[in-house]
Amino acid sequence: SLQLNLGDLDLTSDEFILDEVDIHIQANLEDSLVQEALKTGVDLRQYSKQVELELQHIEHASISDYIKESKNITSLHNQITACDAILERMEQMLSSFQCDLSSISCEIQTLQEQSVAMNLRLKNRQAVRSQLSQLVDELVVPAAMISTILETPVTEQDFLEQLHELNNKMNYVKEQAFRETMACTDVHNVLDRLKVKAVTKIREFVLQKIYSFRKPMTNYQIPQNALLKYRFFYQFLLGNERSVAQELREQYVETMSKIYLSYFKSYTGRLMKIQYEEVAEKDDLMGVEDTAKKDILPSLKNRNTIFTLGNRGSVIGGAELEGPIIVPHAAQKSDVRYPFESLFRSQHYALLDNSCREYLFLCDFFLVTGPSAQELFNAVMGKTLAMFLKHMDAYVCDCYDSIAIFLCIHIVLRFRAIMAKRNVPAIDKYWDTLLGILWPRFEYILELNIQSIQNTDPQRLGFLDTRPHYITRRYAEFSSAIVSINQTFPNERTHTLLGQLQVEVENFVLRVAAEFSSRKEQLIFLINNYDMMLSVLMERAVEESKEVEGFQQLLSARSQILSPPFGGMIAFVKESESLIEKGQLDRLRGEEGETRGPPWASDSTPLSPLQGVLTQLIQYYHRFHKVLAQPPLRALPARAELINIHHLMVELKKHKPNF
Repeated sequence: SLQLNLGDLDLTSDEFILDEVDIHIQANLEDSLVQEALKTGVDLRQYSKQVELELQHIEHASISDYIKESKNITSLHNQITACDAILERMEQMLSSFQCDLSSISCEIQTLQEQSVAMNLRLKNRQAVRSQLSQLVDELVVPAAMISTILETPVTEQDFLEQLHELNNKMNYVKEQAFRETMACTDVHNVLDRLKVKAVTKIREFVLQKIYSFRKPMTNYQIPQNALLKYRFFYQFLLGNERSVAQELREQYVETMSKIYLSYFKSYTGRLMKIQYEEVAEKDDLMGVEDTAKKDILPSLKNRNTIFTLGNRGSVIGGAELEGPIIVPHAAQKSDVRYPFESLFRSQHYALLDNSCREYLFLCDFFLVTGPSAQELFNAVMGKTLAMFLKHMDAYVCDCYDSIAIFLCIHIVLRFRAIMAKRNVPAIDKYWDTLLGILWPRFEYILELNIQSIQNTDPQRLGFLDTRPHYITRRYAEFSSAIVSINQTFPNERTHTLLGQLQVEVENFVLRVAAEFSSRKEQLIFLINNYDMMLSVLMERAVEESKEVEGFQQLLSARSQILSPPFGGMIAFVKESESLIEKGQLDRLRGEEGETRGPPWASDSTPLSPLQGVLTQLIQYYHRFHKVLAQPPLRALPARAELINIHHLMVELKKHKPNF
């Protein structure tokens, strides 16, 4: 029978739960060993006992192993106990270190806070220090400054440097005084006394330099250059003692005004003494008749040309325009005299040079620009410029030398351009006023010449011949002079006046030509005069000028002088050349009668001295020879009467025009 050993199982326990028993049974049945035992039909009780025996055997073996290893286990136990003690001490040390780190962290944080606070205090102190140090440095008056201002001469570099420092300190004190800085009152008296001493020394020095200008034979440019080295003196006075600065300025203006007036007045007077003794007078006009009085001159070197430019144009050339000024006493010693335009150039080049230098000095030393500089310059040079204008007005009113006036106009134009290039507008108004004096006079003299030509009566000129007239010669020289001068600075007023003069000269030539009885003489006279005027103009003026073009047209229109004596030959040559070109040589025989007895065949003397006409004659004569050399005309008896072309050229050269 099945015996169940329930043991201590309490079936009455409230904790017994059948469901849980089923779960345990089910779990055990799933064990692989139990399943294997069930499959093989092993008795479970027997198997359980076997397992218990094996477990007991293993337990006994394990106990014996523990007994054998008891020493080792004891040693291990002791080691573990020792390690545990060591670890405990380390734990204590780490705990202590952790506490130390905590305290250090607090200290570092405290130090950081202190560092930030100290940095802020440092910045504040540095900001205060920069302002206070500047304030202290600017307010403190060193002993070296005091001794230098009081004892050192103003020309020393140390004095100039300390004066700069004193000026800076005074300006700084003025600035701080508006902020009610208390420290300024401590140094104000010291700085004020130093300022008074510096102003006194500077005033004495500058006045001494200004008074040195007044010494006779003094080159005032030297003390002027010396003053420019100390231009800060006036700046110091202007900023700290305006009354003294105004006094020095007035003294300078008064002194230099008198010096310039005296110098230029004396120089102008001495220049006028070396002018040509004989100058143009009111009767020296183009239409005035040549007389014996006009031809008898004291000396050519003492009388200037009236209508001819000659070498006078060099005064506006680059070399002479800005060349050295004339030294009157040297010229008097050498007995050299000059035309008015040379004296004018020398006088005004000296004015230009001194004006530029004076204007730049005033701007640099007295610290003025623009209208203020112009006003100060006028105060210095005003009397001199007024004297110049008065002198020019007086001279020009009695001057009849139109070329001299015109050269003076162009000198002014060039000098004005030079000053504009130097960027000095000091005497621009003077140049305009001077041109206002010269231009009307030049126009007036030209009108007098035009009127003189209009009033010239050809019947009162006495004997007339076909040579160029002296009035046209005067006009040609004068017109070429004005045109050549006007080329660089073209002026419409000049072209207008020359145009009026040209018209009157052309009318005059026609009136004189009308006095000749024969048409041939009229043409010869016209051609000679036109050719002479054209030759002079082309030689001394530009070929593209209106005057040259006008006379070329007039000359071309009158070049028919060959027609009366040689018209037949010219017509025969032209018609024969046309037939030869067309190949109609037989028709030349029809012209044979026209070649017999030409009116010029026995006349070996040319009728016209005009070079252009003579050249045309030679050309037509050569072509006439070629036509007569054609077969139909070779046998003509007239060929034997022809003179050799070389003989003709020799004869014509004897009558080459030479004006």
